[in-house]
Amino acid sequence: MNKVKSWNAALLPVLFGFFIMGFVDVVNLSTSYVKADFSLNDKTANLLPMMVFFWFAVCSMPVGKLMNKIGRKSTVLISAAVTIVAMVLPLISYTFPVVLAAFALLGIGNTILQVSLNPLLTDVVSGDRTTSMLTLGQFIKAISSTLGPVIISAAVGLFGNWKMVFPIYATLTAASLLWLALTPVKETDQVAQGDGKQVRKLLSDPYIIMLFFAILLSVGFEIGLMTTVPKYMTEQFGISLQEAGLGCSLYYIARTIGTFLGSILLTRCRPAAFLKVTVAAGVAALVVFALGHNQTLLLVCLFLVGLFCANIFAIVFGAAMSAHKDMANDVSALMIMGVAGGALVPPLLGIISDAMGQRASLVALMAVLAGILAIAFLIKKDTEKE
Repeated sequence: MNKVKSWNAALLPVLFGFFIMGFVDVVNLSTSYVKADFSLNDKTANLLPMMVFFWFAVCSMPVGKLMNKIGRKSTVLISAAVTIVAMVLPLISYTFPVVLAAFALLGIGNTILQVSLNPLLTDVVSGDRTTSMLTLGQFIKAISSTLGPVIISAAVGLFGNWKMVFPIYATLTAASLLWLALTPVKETDQVAQGDGKQVRKLLSDPYIIMLFFAILLSVGFEIGLMTTVPKYMTEQFGISLQEAGLGCSLYYIARTIGTFLGSILLTRCRPAAFLKVTVAAGVAALVVFALGHNQTLLLVCLFLVGLFCANIFAIVFGAAMSAHKDMANDVSALMIMGVAGGALVPPLLGIISDAMGQRASLVALMAVLAGILAIAFLIKKDTEKE
C-alpha cells in the first residue's frame, strides 16, 4: 500500500531523469562544432559519437549486477554524478583529448542511467500504470533531444559560445541528482541477473541476434544521420552550423510525434507490418533528401524520416522480449547493448565522407535503413503481440 500512496512524490524526480537521459543526443550537433573548432576531418570528428555509444556495449551487463547490489536509486544517482563530471570537463580544458574523455564519461553515465531508470520507475508507480509511465518517460526523453540543438543555438546567440550548453546541462543534472536524493523511494526486491548459461542461450539464438543487429542498426542510423545532417546542410547551402543544427531539432520533433502516433496505431496494427510500411516510407524520404537541392524540400524529407522511423527501436525491442518472456531481464540487457550501434556507424560514415563527400554518407545510411527493412520482413508473427 505504501507504494500506491507515495508514488506521486517520487514520480516527478524519476521522470525528470528521462529528461537528463536525452542529454546524450547533444553529441550529434556537438560533433560538427568540435570538427570546426579543431579543424578535424570527418573520420576524426566522428570519434565523438563512438566515444559515447561504445560504453553501451561494455557497461550494460556490469551495471545490471551493480544495481542488484546497491539498488536502483543509488545507481541512478551515480549516473547523474558521472554526467556532471562529463559536462564540467570541457569547461576546465577545451582540448580534443579532453572533449573525447568528456563524451566518454557522458556515454558511461547515460548507459548507467538507461539500465537503471526504467526499473526505478516501476518502483514508484502502481502496476496498472507502469506501461503508460514508461511511455511518458520516453516522450520526455524525446523532448529533451529536441531541445538540445535549440539550447546550443541559444547559447551561440546569447553568449557567442556553443560550449555554454555544458554548464546548463550540468546544472540541470545536479538538480536532478539532488531532487532524487532527497526523495524517499521504496524499492522492490531486486531480481537476480541471469547466469552465464542463459546469456549463452540467447547468444546462440539466431532470431535474437538478428533483432540485436536491428537495434544496433537503428541507433547507428539515427546517430549517423544526426551527425551527417548539419555538415551536409552547411555543405549544400552555405548556412551556419547554428542554422543547420535546427534540422536536428526538426527530426526530433518528428520523432516525438511519430512515437505518440505509433503508441495509438500499434494498438490496432501488427507491429511487424507497421514496421515494414513505415521503414519503407523512411527509405523513400531519405532518398529524396539525398537527391534534393531545395532546402525546404530537404527539411520536409528530414521531418518525414524522423516520423517514419520513430518506432523502430520499440517494435524490435518488443519482439525480442516476446520471444523469450522467461528471460526478460537478459533480453533487455542484450538489446540495450545494441545502443552501441551509435559508436559503430558514425566512424564508418566519417571515412566514407572524407573519401567521397557527405552525400555518399547518406547513401550508406540508406543501406543501413534498408537492412532494418529486411529484418522487418523476418520478425515472427507469433511474437508481434502479447
